[in-house]
Amino acid sequence: MRRDRDAGEWTVLPADGRKGATPAWPLSEQSIREAELWADLWAKPQAIMWERFGQGLEVALYVRRFTEAELMDSRVNLSTLVRQMADSLGLTTPGMRANRWRITAEESAPAKPRGRGRTATVARSSRSRLKVVPGDGG
Repeated sequence: MRRDRDAGEWTVLPADGRKGATPAWPLSEQSIREAELWADLWAKPQAIMWERFGQGLEVALYVRRFTEAELMDSRVNLSTLVRQMADSLGLTTPGMRANRWRITAEESAPAKPRGRGRTATVARSSRSRLKVVPGDGG
């Protein structure tokens, strides 16, 4: 059940992602695959928060481990580490939830009417739908 009191605690990130130049690579020599992934990640909505919190090094370490995990002979536990790092950076659904981040479009489309001639209904809380029923007083 959704709690209204939590609604204001989520950070809404724009669906069109982070604007601006890709930060400089902070680790030693960068492979071509690392450069591609690095640029792709810094265009994501989550990158807004990484930049705000100065997580460039964490993102670079994720990229390095991710490219290692892609190799055929990589250790199994490396894939587990990559998933955990992705969660921490908000790149997975559970990670987004844990970080309390939501991605949404800049402009939301107006609600469309349902069915013929009916207007869209506004969602109400379950409490507002309760109805007092008079008892028989017995």
